[in-house]
Amino acid sequence: MQLTHFDAAGHAHMVDVSDKPVTPRIAIAEAVVRMQAKTLALVTEGRAKKGDVLAVARLAGIMAAKRTADLVPLCHPLPLTHAALDLDTDPALPGVRIRATVQTTGTTGVEMEALTAATVAALTVYDMLKAVEKSMVIDAVHLRVKDGGKSGRYEAGVTP
Repeated sequence: MQLTHFDAAGHAHMVDVSDKPVTPRIAIAEAVVRMQAKTLALVTEGRAKKGDVLAVARLAGIMAAKRTADLVPLCHPLPLTHAALDLDTDPALPGVRIRATVQTTGTTGVEMEALTAATVAALTVYDMLKAVEKSMVIDAVHLRVKDGGKSGRYEAGVTP
């Protein structure tokens, strides 16, 4: 298997996608922020000193999806048609489950945008709560679904 971000001489380069067909693309990425139950209570009861943790993290994730090409050196800047984040508190963790969904119609996929959105949302949860708990863990960042383009559909845990 040849890595597409390296040329024949082994130098990093941006992949040329100019000859690829324009198709609908979607990616869903997930992340988890694990914390103590008493820290999660601050979120669920709306008592976090910095404000609405989930609302701020949702906005941060959307903003991150739009700026992925500024953060990841070989990503193409993409015109996103949709970016949404779902953040749910989960007492069983305890913590917050994050799901980022990103879409475009273009010549390359949005996996990196979805992963960036989920990760930045998780970092924002951490930032807003770090004054009360520095031991939180950002965990399980992964691509759940990717669809569109030449390689078709991928679903985590589903073998072709």
